[in-house]
Amino acid sequence: MNFVEELKWRGMIQDITPGTEEQLNKEMTTAYLGIDPTADSLHIGHLCGVMMLRHFQRCGHKPIAVIGGATGMIGDPSGKSTERNLLDENTLRHNQNAIKKQLSKFLDFESDSQNVAEMVNNYDWTKNFSFLDFVRDVGKHITVNYMMAKDSVKKRLNGEARDGLSFTEFTYQLLQAYDFLFLNTHKNCKLQMGGSDQWGNITTGTELIRRTTGGEAFALTCPLITKADGGKFGKTESGNIWLDARYTSPYKFYQFWLNVSDDDAKRYIKIFTSTGREEIEKLVEEQDAMPHLRILQKRLAKEVTCMVHSESDYVAAVEVSQILFGKSTFESLAKLDEEMFLTVFEGVPQYKISNVIIDEKLSIVELLTTATNIFQSKSELRKLIAGGGLSLNKQKVENAEKTVSAKDLLNQKYILIQKGKKDYYIIKTD
Repeated sequence: MNFVEELKWRGMIQDITPGTEEQLNKEMTTAYLGIDPTADSLHIGHLCGVMMLRHFQRCGHKPIAVIGGATGMIGDPSGKSTERNLLDENTLRHNQNAIKKQLSKFLDFESDSQNVAEMVNNYDWTKNFSFLDFVRDVGKHITVNYMMAKDSVKKRLNGEARDGLSFTEFTYQLLQAYDFLFLNTHKNCKLQMGGSDQWGNITTGTELIRRTTGGEAFALTCPLITKADGGKFGKTESGNIWLDARYTSPYKFYQFWLNVSDDDAKRYIKIFTSTGREEIEKLVEEQDAMPHLRILQKRLAKEVTCMVHSESDYVAAVEVSQILFGKSTFESLAKLDEEMFLTVFEGVPQYKISNVIIDEKLSIVELLTTATNIFQSKSELRKLIAGGGLSLNKQKVENAEKTVSAKDLLNQKYILIQKGKKDYYIIKTD
């Protein structure tokens, strides 16, 4: 495959230096992409860059993931209004190992092929670099005028940051430029990729290589991903969507992709999956013909969840979704452990009662009106039950005299009440 053509039809190229495509067509080329190590998990904001590396390797080229251990200790001004917290070396190494484990689901780090992926940490070649050596070997080649002209610097100096731009951050683009020079010299790396906000830093690297060694160096960036309504991609009320199940459960991860808009699904399936062009075009046609079936969203959610987590996690997420949104049984509900139960029904109103009340085997009507105030009127509740509109733990309540006891508790402490199709309530015993 032609890497540049592959990215173009997927909408994944923002800027590219002249000669890049010719270089890639000429020979197997090594490229790198920097990854921020400030957490021990990637989030979906990293996924576009990771998919660039994945496509790069699939097209026969060699990808290098560079953990920004040194630059992560400083903070990148690009697109930021505040300086990052600095990390110690132990934290950086822990984060690096965790990130490599995640990247291994996208890239081949293990085979003996020529284009096997590598992960390196720029801290390893900068930690012993003295200040005097740095200003002599790097600083003298890039003028302050050149650095000041970068958009990321100008924005910070023009008032976007409360405290201006520190010297520490100002040197960031020189450090990133030196990364490119080091990799170009030691690993014959000729291309740096990243998000469009990194264009200034990346081209500083190509300029440093040109001025110091005269070597070939190229740059390519992907656009920053947004939502169709202009909102920020990957941000929810609860924060980032993480790739690590400890921070974002596979179920929530799956739901994020399942709930994107039709317009976003048409873009995202190109960017965040390896699905081919013809198949995507066919899926888009089916979506346009039957938008209510959400064909694109379902396929997108499946592909990304399987890639980031596993097929079994995807199957479980679909099964759990059926509990909340589809037809499911008490057996399906009873299989959920407490953590998953609370994840699925996050935000559902909860009512607390004493175990003593459950021990007394209350009628369903007494439980929902007197013991809790889920319903205000007993007569209204009886009408709802008579009309088949009330369920307890996914089982339709057919008799207003039904009693509720400890055997009805899920995970020995919860009762799930459903009114109609969409209204849920949780009763929790203490």
